[in-house]
Amino acid sequence: MSNLTRILLATLCGLVLAAGVHIAAVFMAPSFAENDAFGRLQDTLAEDQAQIISPPGGGATWLPLPDPATAVAACAFDLSDGPVRVTAKTGQDFLSFSFHTKTRGVFFAVTDRAAIRGELELVVMTPRQLDEARAAEDPNEPTRDVRIVAPQEQGYIVVRVAAPYPSERMQAEEAAKAVSCTVDEDEDEAS
Repeated sequence: MSNLTRILLATLCGLVLAAGVHIAAVFMAPSFAENDAFGRLQDTLAEDQAQIISPPGGGATWLPLPDPATAVAACAFDLSDGPVRVTAKTGQDFLSFSFHTKTRGVFFAVTDRAAIRGELELVVMTPRQLDEARAAEDPNEPTRDVRIVAPQEQGYIVVRVAAPYPSERMQAEEAAKAVSCTVDEDEDEAS
């Protein structure tokens, strides 16, 4: 093997190794981030209501490029304390929820179209908590809750309410703030 071939082989191996390390670093970065979305929302764990993170019409927010026609609120959850019940009243404005894990991204999304009689009841739980809830429920009284199984115990919920006209901005913000995110006592007592 000539010296030129050895140099080219060593260079190729170095480039492949550098590319592998770069790709691994990019995929591992979110798990090491301290100022990620969950970290910013951790204060909402003690709150019962979703907190506005981007008001409609713009304003101070940490979101990149917020939609001025949407009120965005969020709340964090920790399922080690029990399942989390998310309750919202629906109106004529579009309402959507996206459920995120602490490190892996979105695992579930739902809109106001899933509401029954103007109310949306969502319960986020672990697989074990779901099994316990199913074992404790009465077969003659089916639940109206939308049960969502989270792949991790910690995460956050993002609520978006549309405000298509400037005159509806305050109404959209109030609807987003009215979403409750509480530890579910009913499911806790069943377990």
